[in-house]
Amino acid sequence: MFFLLLSSLPFIFLLSKSLPLKQTHWLDLVPSLNLSIKMPSKRRSQSEGGNEGENDMFPSVLDLPELALDMVLGKLSPAGLSSMSCVCKSLRETCRSDHMWEKHMKAKWGRLIGKAAQRQWDLCMALRNQSLCKAKGKGFFARLSCVLPLHWIKSRIDGGAKSKGVFFPDASIMSWYLSLDNGKFWFPAQVYNREHGHVGFMLSCYDAEVSYDCHTDTFRARYPPHGRRTVVIEEGVQWERLRASPVETSAHELHISDCLHELLPGDHIEIQWRRNKEFPYGWWYGVVGHLESCDGSEYHCRCHNSDTIMLEFNQYTPGSRWRRAAVNRKNHREEGNETDGFYGGIRKLKSMDEINMWKQLWPTDNLE
Repeated sequence: MFFLLLSSLPFIFLLSKSLPLKQTHWLDLVPSLNLSIKMPSKRRSQSEGGNEGENDMFPSVLDLPELALDMVLGKLSPAGLSSMSCVCKSLRETCRSDHMWEKHMKAKWGRLIGKAAQRQWDLCMALRNQSLCKAKGKGFFARLSCVLPLHWIKSRIDGGAKSKGVFFPDASIMSWYLSLDNGKFWFPAQVYNREHGHVGFMLSCYDAEVSYDCHTDTFRARYPPHGRRTVVIEEGVQWERLRASPVETSAHELHISDCLHELLPGDHIEIQWRRNKEFPYGWWYGVVGHLESCDGSEYHCRCHNSDTIMLEFNQYTPGSRWRRAAVNRKNHREEGNETDGFYGGIRKLKSMDEINMWKQLWPTDNLE
């Protein structure tokens, strides 16, 4: 560390002469790096055949030790890293490396990106690589058309230099981040209270494919068709209404319940429910209640010894046919009918964050 500080002193001293004296800490120089990067360095002048004597007096960020350079670049925003990657080959390799983008990916997208989204991205990259392999030997523009649209290639041939923000998609974290951020990549997630909180979906969470809209800082959600319904697209989905799927079960598969033996009155749960066999499952919030034969006393309750579990959905008014449902603790499979719908797998909520999220979505009035 002492050697690092000593090796950085000449750069800091030279740069401080062209900056206000109040900027005394080297990390404070990050906003001004766009100026110093343009200055030629000794290393760069030798590789580019420049006049070494003229360039010795100009410091460059590339003169920083590797660790110090990583610390400086680590302070940049994603937009800053993208811009810096266009400066030169050396900075391009560093600014596009995965370790520079991991924290940005986790900070912005970590809560929404689950295993299903990861598989979707890996599939996209595999298809891209497959297309490149098939195009091998067919000429440069044939291979390029597998990666970029033809209209973009034409614009570059015609001398159009307006597409500076276009990048080649690859398997890097930077590429994934930018594909998410510009809304080009649709990924699987789950949406609370779908279709703008329609009363028929209140306190539920459904699978959808979503893409980000950077202009409104919201998402578009695309719900798959089912029965006679076509694809439904919902605009303006807020961040707080999205989550990554907590289970690996698809919307048309029965989730295998592994918590039935431990459920007690007062436990918070999510249960799969669908209107009929053609519909996908959604996850609905509820709590474990007491059996009708139990008085609810803490000292006399024996509900946990019964093979029947009573589920309560207190968002519905007392007496509503949706208010309570009974499931078998030992042999629970899909239960229900075409009138009341079908109840599927159950998962116990053990995280207070999940429970509090459902409470925040609670309707102002009870549902019928």
